[in-house]
Amino acid sequence: AVVSTQSTGMRKRGCITAKLVAKLLCNAGVNHLITMDLHHKEIQAFFDCSVDNLRASPFIIQHILDHVPDYQNGVIIAKSPDATRRASSYAERLQLDIAVIHGEEKNEGEEYSDDGRSSPPPQSFSQQIFTFDYPGTVPSAVPKVKPAIRVVGDVKDRIAIIVDDMIDESRTFLDAARLLKSVGATQVHVMVTHGVMSGSCPEDIDQAEEIDQLVVCNTVPVGDKLERCRKLKVIDVSIMIAEAIRRIHNGESMAHLYQNIRGDD
Repeated sequence: AVVSTQSTGMRKRGCITAKLVAKLLCNAGVNHLITMDLHHKEIQAFFDCSVDNLRASPFIIQHILDHVPDYQNGVIIAKSPDATRRASSYAERLQLDIAVIHGEEKNEGEEYSDDGRSSPPPQSFSQQIFTFDYPGTVPSAVPKVKPAIRVVGDVKDRIAIIVDDMIDESRTFLDAARLLKSVGATQVHVMVTHGVMSGSCPEDIDQAEEIDQLVVCNTVPVGDKLERCRKLKVIDVSIMIAEAIRRIHNGESMAHLYQNIRGDD
């Protein structure tokens, strides 16, 4: 089954879908859940049952060691500041440097003017509530301004390896790859756990000259995406999930599956 990983409201004051899915599963009788690379580790607390959140990082790291030529000249890329911890975990185990893409383009529909937060109260309401004599006005908060997108770190003449937990749409990955190539990266490899790749994402990646390879795990069905994207490579992680099921069924410890794995993965 595919479990939603949306741990925040899609809109301000919106519902948290992961909490809803967790409640539905537990009410249906689920008493133990095996997941892999949840988008946020805090999602585990939404469930009223035991949760084992496995990691795909050992498989991805082994793929880098075996299939990325001259990986020693590589640099691990965090696609956003939020992904810095994950990238640092990979970089430490591969003994590589890290670079962070900071700033982003403003997304369409990011501001919601219809939720009422930015609108002042009616004048009549203000007169009824604020009857005290306040000297001056309440200072307004400084608006958030996103900085121009740039790379923090040295990627010139090096292999850029972007690590993330999921790829759905291609836009952010293509923007990151173009930026990395523009500042001197020789190759750009994208390594993610969940290859959702909805819509025209496989074709976009296949036609993009900036991305040299896309590697995903088979945590979700790949389907015809291999035919639609010649750059796509799939890592089989079924052996870890099978071992987790066996250990849980036999009442054995799960500690072996978390050896040499940091919580930041």
